[in-house]
Amino acid sequence: MKVGYARVSTDDQKLDLQTDALKAEGCEEIFSDVASGAKDERKGLIEALKYIRKGDTLVVWKLDRLGRSLKHLIEVVNDLTKREIGFKSLKENIDTTTSGGKLVFHIFGALAEFERDIIRERTIAGLAAARVRGRLGGRKPMMDEKKVKMALELIDTNNYSVTEVCKFLKISRSTLYRNLSRFKDLNKESIKAARLKKLSN
Repeated sequence: MKVGYARVSTDDQKLDLQTDALKAEGCEEIFSDVASGAKDERKGLIEALKYIRKGDTLVVWKLDRLGRSLKHLIEVVNDLTKREIGFKSLKENIDTTTSGGKLVFHIFGALAEFERDIIRERTIAGLAAARVRGRLGGRKPMMDEKKVKMALELIDTNNYSVTEVCKFLKISRSTLYRNLSRFKDLNKESIKAARLKKLSN
């Protein structure tokens, strides 16, 4: 039995082209979604994968209708293979029930692994280069010394509460106190005043 799956990204797009092609291919059941490819949960796809049985074939109009990415596409097809379910993409003329189709997916899998290895190597090389230049990897701090000084000046005036200072600088209270500790030598009296305000705000 052939089971079809169709997807469009928005309500403005029509499923007709895909469903007509799937019907012409002989799909007895067709599931569909109106959702972006990046969306994790697609009810139509989930239902199709639950419905399909051993010996069946899942058919799509194009490869990008099924997977959010090459990695996700390979994961879905590999799962189907384990369940002894075929996969067919009409536009690319790929059919995993044939030896040629299986070979294509082995190549896709190898390319995806190759891409992951390249990204991993570039990340490691980038971090190593940053360490040589005296920088560490990770997220950039939300507050630098200049911003901490500004916060201290606002607190010192006694016209602004800690909450108001945080709102102005677009940071959380915990971020402020953590960075006051990082730059504790800037102005110890101002930091003391800030901590006193923490108790009163």
